[in-house]
Amino acid sequence: MDAGTALHELRTSSHPGVALLRDVLWVVGVVGGIALALFLIAGTWPAVVTIESESMVPNMNVGDLVLVVQKDRYGEFQTWVEGSQSGYVSFGDYGDVIVYRPNGATHVHPIIHRAIVRVDADEVDPFFENPHAGYITKGDNNPVIDQGTYYGSVGVIEPVREEWIVGKALISVPLIGYLPLNIVPVAVFVIIVIIVHELFISRRQDEEKPEEGQRSRQRKK
Repeated sequence: MDAGTALHELRTSSHPGVALLRDVLWVVGVVGGIALALFLIAGTWPAVVTIESESMVPNMNVGDLVLVVQKDRYGEFQTWVEGSQSGYVSFGDYGDVIVYRPNGATHVHPIIHRAIVRVDADEVDPFFENPHAGYITKGDNNPVIDQGTYYGSVGVIEPVREEWIVGKALISVPLIGYLPLNIVPVAVFVIIVIIVHELFISRRQDEEKPEEGQRSRQRKK
């Protein structure tokens, strides 16, 4: 069977297994298309993140889904200090909110906090083992800045280097982020719905076949 024939069978077959595969491929295609569109719009990956803590309350809440774009896309990036001078406000306060990987670590979830100010290496507290230039960040609902605090397996958070920044927050949508937070049960639910739907359609078709045969015999008489 060549590729064209296989594709035709996939598109037209009423076999329950093929129909299920067709639906799953359709879902994968839609999700992939959305992911590609988000990447082209945002220029970052991940292009969306979910708020999982209350560190940015009341300007961002648990369950918010946040669109993350490149740092200088859709407007010049500004820290809290720069925003307080220019009047630029984002998410209820001066300056931009950034998504960054603490100390460049990729094995932990990125942090989404406001960029307060950029400091040079000679302005960094000698408490840090590796003083370097970077951004000082803080959650709007936190009493202290991130830098100098201990973050799990990462250790003491250092000033944020440019290469550690995933992007800046552009917009947020309330509650939608609960879906990614619960992606496994949501995926299982969707798959169950697809399977039940295909079984229902298959059973209905099987019940209609005898009726069609009976009507056909009646017409011949």
